[in-house]
Amino acid sequence: MKSVVRSGPHLSFKVSAPRLSKDLAVGDSVSVNGVCQTVTAVGRAEFSFDAVSETLDRSNLGDLAPGSEVNLEPALRLGDRIGGHLVSGHIDSTGTVRRRRVVGAGNIDFAVQIPRDLMRYVRDKGSIALDGVSLTVKAAGGAMVEVTVIPFTVGNTILRNWRVGSRVNVEVDQVAKYLSPEGWNTGR
Repeated sequence: MKSVVRSGPHLSFKVSAPRLSKDLAVGDSVSVNGVCQTVTAVGRAEFSFDAVSETLDRSNLGDLAPGSEVNLEPALRLGDRIGGHLVSGHIDSTGTVRRRRVVGAGNIDFAVQIPRDLMRYVRDKGSIALDGVSLTVKAAGGAMVEVTVIPFTVGNTILRNWRVGSRVNVEVDQVAKYLSPEGWNTGR
């Protein structure tokens, strides 16, 4: 993160992203820590976006400061290959890392506490996006979701920076959310 500037209840962010910015245009969508944002300016090696109070209240974007690392992903284009699961960038809530444990050859197990009302959409071996990273659920119970992250993912995402107490963005599996009876007519 290059800069964070408060403007009333909103924040304006400038992100250093030399590889990504060359493919962005004003008005494009880009995922920042799993949160879909609209590009407001593009420079040679950076781009900007604004986050409104609703986004700041429901995500960890308000925790960012100059120097913070973020996960970035451009919007999927029609015809692109889909790997992992469908992630919209419309996060459901935030969760808190409760355990971090190195296992095997550089893999890291994380236990993340999420709001109990989201657990009905989480299944063992199902999918969940945490800070925009599509992950397979190792185990789920109570209000805890466990995932194992391989060394490649650790090395190429901000998950390497997660510690116990880190606040992370949570997007549950869209198929589970929208195709289950619990996801119908919730009044939201």
